[in-house]
Amino acid sequence: MKAIKTEKAPAAIGPYSQAIEANGFVYASGQLPINPQTGQFPEGIKAQTRQSLENARAILAEAGLTMANVVKTTVLLANIEDFAAMNEVYAEFFSEPFPARSAFAVKAVPKGALVEIECIAAKG
Repeated sequence: MKAIKTEKAPAAIGPYSQAIEANGFVYASGQLPINPQTGQFPEGIKAQTRQSLENARAILAEAGLTMANVVKTTVLLANIEDFAAMNEVYAEFFSEPFPARSAFAVKAVPKGALVEIECIAAKG
């Protein structure tokens, strides 16, 4: 296993890695919508979705990958009614063939975020 780390995404704040590369895959931890320069969340579900995906993109870039390498995502939403707005922004980051995806409404997202997104990407 190889840890992937970049300053272009928020640092891990616990006993986990931003991502792990293993067996030809990169497993990115769930990305909160934290702006790595300010440490703050942007306002609203669309801006938070965009920031979470930008964080994931930065981590994948550190591993030499792009969003086109993503094969699976998991989206955690604080409010399922934000699904359509999240999906609108999400669609800007991916093209066909789209990655497989799961999306869940959860009781709470860490730090009061509206969204958290994790992804798995394939090398090669």
